[in-house]
Amino acid sequence: MSLPPEQAERIAGNQLAERFSAPLRSYFLRRVRDRDNAEDLAQEVLLRVIRAGESEAIERPESYVFTVAANLLKDLRRRAARRPSALETPVEDCEEAAPEGLIDERSPERVMLGEASLAQVLQALGELSELTRNVFILFRLENMKQKDIAALYGIAQSTVEKHVMRAMVHLAARCGGQ
Repeated sequence: MSLPPEQAERIAGNQLAERFSAPLRSYFLRRVRDRDNAEDLAQEVLLRVIRAGESEAIERPESYVFTVAANLLKDLRRRAARRPSALETPVEDCEEAAPEGLIDERSPERVMLGEASLAQVLQALGELSELTRNVFILFRLENMKQKDIAALYGIAQSTVEKHVMRAMVHLAARCGGQ
């Protein structure tokens, strides 16, 4: 016996919300710094994913959900950039008020060294398995808690710790000598 489409949709939506609500709220909270906005954005992502799932099967839900989340943030930032707030202070004003030596000079040499270092780190990250790379990025760059990452991927927290450590050892070996 199959379920009516509305009921099947509701069950899929509940499972999706149960699995991704907390990680999405955490993801957005770190970026928008407002709990209500983070909650609204997380719900918007879940709604978009559910709608997309109606028309096609989603192969890698974790990747898809966070891609939708990242794209939603990009859209919001683009819209915000088009209509700047009257309360924003121009960068020039901030630099004039900053104490001497607080703002580093961006020499071409320093920019080039930074780009080279970033390229090396990205290459080293690319050498890791997809799961190890994703776990490391969520933990170290997105500041997601290990227990949330474990719940997201359906693995033990100790496994998350091992992936993070494996990535750190690899990055230290490839990039740590500089």
